[in-house]
Amino acid sequence: MILVLKGAGTIIAEPDGMTHLNMTGNAGMAKGGSGDVLAGMIGSFLAQGIEPAKAAMAAVYLHGMAGDRCAAEFSQCAMLPTDLINMLPKLFLEIER
Repeated sequence: MILVLKGAGTIIAEPDGMTHLNMTGNAGMAKGGSGDVLAGMIGSFLAQGIEPAKAAMAAVYLHGMAGDRCAAEFSQCAMLPTDLINMLPKLFLEIER
């Protein structure tokens, strides 16, 4: 089982005790629905066959990056979880290049 502790620095913990700290993201993501976006991303990566720990780490990182981009574009106060979703295609295009 992989544990994702979402917070100012999100922690991903693996069953063997290995932990990973992700520092992307910001306080503007502390809104109802942001965690649902992250859970959906993790689930999507798992459904694509990505190993659970890597799926969690990738989703957490991209979720935070989307949040940072949204904060820069809309402000932390005004950004919404739907903005995170809408930012993801841009991030995926950058990664694919």
